[in-house]
Amino acid sequence: MRSKQAGFRGKNMSLADDESAQTEVVDTIEQARSRIRQWKQAGQSIAFVPTMGNLHAGHLALVKAANESGMRTVVSIFVNPKQFGHNEDLDTYPRTFDEDIAALSAYRVDMLFAPDAAEIYPQGADATTSVHVRGLSDMLEGECRPGFFIGVATVVNILFNVIEPDVAWFGEKDYQQLLVIRKMVQDMALPIAIKSVPTVREGDGLAMSSRNSYLTDQQRKLAVNLYACLQHVVDQIIQGVDYTYAVVHANQELTEAGFLTDYIVVRRQEDLGVPGKHDKSLIVLGAARLDGTRLIDNIPFELMK
Repeated sequence: MRSKQAGFRGKNMSLADDESAQTEVVDTIEQARSRIRQWKQAGQSIAFVPTMGNLHAGHLALVKAANESGMRTVVSIFVNPKQFGHNEDLDTYPRTFDEDIAALSAYRVDMLFAPDAAEIYPQGADATTSVHVRGLSDMLEGECRPGFFIGVATVVNILFNVIEPDVAWFGEKDYQQLLVIRKMVQDMALPIAIKSVPTVREGDGLAMSSRNSYLTDQQRKLAVNLYACLQHVVDQIIQGVDYTYAVVHANQELTEAGFLTDYIVVRRQEDLGVPGKHDKSLIVLGAARLDGTRLIDNIPFELMK
């Protein structure tokens, strides 16, 4: 069991007033529920940010938004084995636990829930009851990574049952995941508001991701082409070009830049359905590989009414 340092303080207290405060770290469900129970009994609400760690500015934008809600802020770090397929990067996924704790303490996060796999899946990830959000889980990322969204929905449902948040925050970079979680919450009548934060990007437009650390210097220079191609699709569609042509052209551009494309598609923002002629709220989504590194991105956009 990891050592834990309590850092409880009212949200109206600035970090300058409590510079020594640290985020409390708990690693068991019992510990997390005990603290949540105390806060609930005191009439306090819970804002929750689930992560897999290796925190970057994108994660911290979610933490900042949760913190600004005035609620108790809880973050989880759990590298979820159930959402990794065979031959994926579970063993090599970047883990920076000490740095993550320091970042969360700087943001005055009240509690970090950091369980191991046996705590979340006591009978093993493959033996646990699974959650399948039908439809949304079975397209795009779900086709490319079979079982991925079952793993995501299952672990998020477990975390929701442990933390009992009033609000949970997710990033829009993983747009399909955001919709999957929203539908799960709706379908299962969970009393949780799901909020989102726009994609946080590097200065050249590359969407921030823990997997960016896999890129070599040369690959990092090429990686921005994914965002550039998606932006080109948006620009063409707004100018009146048929989206099917714009997507074909983007695929060609990515191939020439050295990518192996899984998909580039234009869909409705609300449900990722194929857009009809009257749909105006659209999103272009792309997934492509540079050697062994898989990148995803999206750009939502609006057509004139």
